[in-house]
Amino acid sequence: MKSIKELEEIRNRTLEKVNLRKDRQTGIRVVVGMATCGIAAGARPVLHAFMEEISKRKLQDVIVTQTGCIGVCRLEPIVEVFVPGEEKVTYVEMTPEKVARVVAEHIVNGRVVKEFTIGSYE
Repeated sequence: MKSIKELEEIRNRTLEKVNLRKDRQTGIRVVVGMATCGIAAGARPVLHAFMEEISKRKLQDVIVTQTGCIGVCRLEPIVEVFVPGEEKVTYVEMTPEKVARVVAEHIVNGRVVKEFTIGSYE
């Protein structure tokens, strides 16, 4: 049997994880394409890598969410980053290894990682 304090700690940890994926109107939003094409190309590990990196860095004003097909299946996994007041940035052929760099350079320091964007592939 768990104590009330242990249950409260479990509750708080769970709420922190849930809040990473909760829709909000402010802050940076990271959207991962999770349609069949995205999942087949490896979108699930990318989604988890974003959640882990953001949680590890304790970034409070960043949410990670998922959507269906973004429309360019041959470039999956695709991730869109929405920063309030800026144009959307679309990252393509994402991998869990690329996630740490996108979080560090784009989300934390505001510099787009241009070599991972759709513009560098098209």
